[in-house]
Amino acid sequence: MSTNEERRAQAKRKLDEQVQQRAEAARKQRRILMIAGAVVAVALLAGVVFVVLRDDGDTGNINALPTSETSDAPAPSPGEPGQLPKFTASPTLGADCQYPKARPASKPVEPPRSGKVPTEPAEVSVSMMTDQGPIGLMLDNAQSPCTVNSFISLGAKDFFADTQCHRLTTSPMLSVLQCGDPAGDGTGGPGYEFANEYPTDQYAPNDPAAQQPVRYPRGTLAMANAGPGTNGSQFFLVYQDSMLPPQYTVFGTIQQDGLDTLDKIAAGGVQGGGTDGPPATKVTIKSIRAD
Repeated sequence: MSTNEERRAQAKRKLDEQVQQRAEAARKQRRILMIAGAVVAVALLAGVVFVVLRDDGDTGNINALPTSETSDAPAPSPGEPGQLPKFTASPTLGADCQYPKARPASKPVEPPRSGKVPTEPAEVSVSMMTDQGPIGLMLDNAQSPCTVNSFISLGAKDFFADTQCHRLTTSPMLSVLQCGDPAGDGTGGPGYEFANEYPTDQYAPNDPAAQQPVRYPRGTLAMANAGPGTNGSQFFLVYQDSMLPPQYTVFGTIQQDGLDTLDKIAAGGVQGGGTDGPPATKVTIKSIRAD
């Protein structure tokens, strides 16, 4: 028969074993929760990024890998993680801008001149007039000349006149107003397409870094697309820092008057609530003209 001392020792061992088992179970549970949390965070980020410019037409599919138009594309420029890469001009920048026909135009327009386009002046001031107020833009002609060439051409031909800015996003990871679609539903375009420029052209072909989200800072003007080389007329204006893969051509910045107008539009929210849809404050472009 066991003595009281032996029984107490046996009970203590059993208790120690139970404590150890519970501690191990708790550690496993914490690991599971950490992994699950990381998966959810990645999924949420991917979901937020995926919805940007996802509609048909000119709107984007961020799952497509960026491509390089030339074999002598510059190597990836070092930069801070999560930031747009530093710009390095290629010798072929602006040397052969092409605007081949694509799907039928939702509003007839002649494409811009093709071939070599100037990269000077380095900046071009543009006024975008809307019924909600002016949006001053400064186009970066030295960085994305083929895009600037197209945008100015469409503006001069009144392609954007009386079109609606059809999409507003208001999530913490994605805060943009999307415009430039005569169809008003994310499916329209000018009937031609052209290749991506900065920042896509700063990466080597199939570089995995080109798929990692980076910060498109407040005040960025960029093109919407449906994959590499499918730029048309749709563009978006970033009114709060947003995270996107570097697969959307940045071709300018938004002036302070434009940011004030965008802040007012964003404050009105999305039709029906939510974080993605037509802006509750209707936005009609009257004109886009180089100053």
